[in-house]
Amino acid sequence: MKRRETSLFWRLVLRVALVLCGGATLLSAAAWYYARAAADDAYDRLLLGAAIQITANMTVDAGNLGVTLPSSAFELLGLAERDRIFYRVVGPDGRTLTGYDDLEIGINVTAARAGPVFLTTEYRNVPVRVAVVSRALSDPSFSGWAYVVMAQTTEARRGLAGELTTRAMILVGIMSLLALAGTVLAIRYSLLPVDALAATLRARDPQDLTPVEADMPRELKPFVGSINHFMGRLDERVTLLQRFIADAAHQIRTPLTALSAQVDMLEDDDLDVNRKRHLGRVRDRVSQLARLTNQLLSHAMVIHRSDSVRFKPVDLGDIARKAFRSTVPITVDPDVVVSFEDSAEPVFVRGDAVSLREAIANIIDNALQHGVEQRLAVRVRREDDRALVEVADDGPGIPPAEWAAVTTRFVSSKTGEGSMGLGFAIAAEVALAHRGTVRFLEKGGRDFTVILDVPLYREGT
Repeated sequence: MKRRETSLFWRLVLRVALVLCGGATLLSAAAWYYARAAADDAYDRLLLGAAIQITANMTVDAGNLGVTLPSSAFELLGLAERDRIFYRVVGPDGRTLTGYDDLEIGINVTAARAGPVFLTTEYRNVPVRVAVVSRALSDPSFSGWAYVVMAQTTEARRGLAGELTTRAMILVGIMSLLALAGTVLAIRYSLLPVDALAATLRARDPQDLTPVEADMPRELKPFVGSINHFMGRLDERVTLLQRFIADAAHQIRTPLTALSAQVDMLEDDDLDVNRKRHLGRVRDRVSQLARLTNQLLSHAMVIHRSDSVRFKPVDLGDIARKAFRSTVPITVDPDVVVSFEDSAEPVFVRGDAVSLREAIANIIDNALQHGVEQRLAVRVRREDDRALVEVADDGPGIPPAEWAAVTTRFVSSKTGEGSMGLGFAIAAEVALAHRGTVRFLEKGGRDFTVILDVPLYREGT
C-alpha cells in the first residue's frame, strides 16, 4: 500500500485553523457572557428607574402612608413588549400597600436600605429579574422604611443577549476567515525559499557535487548544510570509485595480456591432434575472457562517467575515427574491405568523448566479431538536427524480432559464437545518457546497419 504523502503547507494551515477555531470559540463564549451582562445592565436600569419613580410618589397624610403609581414607570418597562411586570409596595409594618401580595423574593428586603438590590429568581414558575429599592420616611406622625419590589420576566433581555451574541459571532467568524486567508498567503510566501532551494537543486548539473550556495532563511541552513555534507561524502566516494576502476582496468588487463601472450608462444607443432584441440580451446577461452573483461570494465566506466563527467561540445567525426582506428586491428583479414567516411562538415554533439568512443568501438567490434564477411563501412553524417554514426557490414545481421533484446545486458543473438551480450548494451546506455538511441536498419540487398543516433549540438543548448 502506497504511503500517503504529507504536505508541510497543509499541516501548517490545519494547525493555524485549529488555533483560530479555538480562539473563535473562546471569543464567542466571551461575547455571550458580555452580551448577557450588557442586556441585564440595560434592563436593570429600566427596572430600577421604575422602582425609584414609585418610591418618589409615596406620601404620608395624617399618619397614613399612601402611594400613587406613576404611568411613566410602567411605560418604560412596557418597551419590552414580550415581558410581564409584577410589583409590590411594602410599608414599614411589612404590609403590602399595593401590588402582588405573593411576590416573595426569598431575601430580607431590609438589605435594600444600603442600596438597590438585584437578583434573578422564579415567580409563578417563570424566571424573573427583581429589583428592590427602599425609602426612609420621616414624619412627626409617621416614620420608618418603605420598600418597592419590581419584577420583570427575562424574555426581552434573553433576546437582546442572543442578538448581541449572534452579531459578535458573525464578526468573529468573518475575522477568523480573513485571518485564515491571510495566514495561508503568509505560509505560502514563507515557504517560497523551500521551492527556491528545490529549483536550485534541480537545475544543478548531475556531475556538480560542489556545495550549494544559496541565500536561505536561517531555519533552512541546517538542511542545506546536511545536503552539502552528503554531497561532499558522495564526491569522495566517486573519486574512490574512479581510482578503483582505473586500478582494476590496469591490474586485470595486464595479467590477461601476459597470459594471452604466453599462450600464443606455446608451440603446437609437436603436439598430437587431441592436445592441439585442447590448446586451441585454451586460446579461445583466454581471448573470450580478455574480451569480456574489457567489456565489463568499459561498461563500468561508461556508467560511472555518465553520472560524474560534465558534458561539453565534442566532434563526433573525430571520436568515430579514433574508435575506428583503435578497434580495427592491423592484422585484419586482407580480404575484408574496411572504410571510414567522415561528414563534409564537423558534426558537434554535447557529450563525453570517452564514453562515445567506447560506444562506437563496441558497435564496430560487434560487427568485426559476428557480422563482417567481406565488407565493413563506418560513416558519420548529419540528418536534420541529429548526428549519426553508421556501422554497416555484409554479414547476416540481426533479425528484427531481436532488436529490442540485444541492447539489454548479457543478451545476444550470437550466444553460440562466444558473444557476451555487452557490446550493444554499452552503446545503448551511452546513447541514452546523451539523449539518443541505438537503432538498426533491416538488412536489404546489401548491408546490415547499426546506427548511433544522438542530437546535434546547438549554441545555447
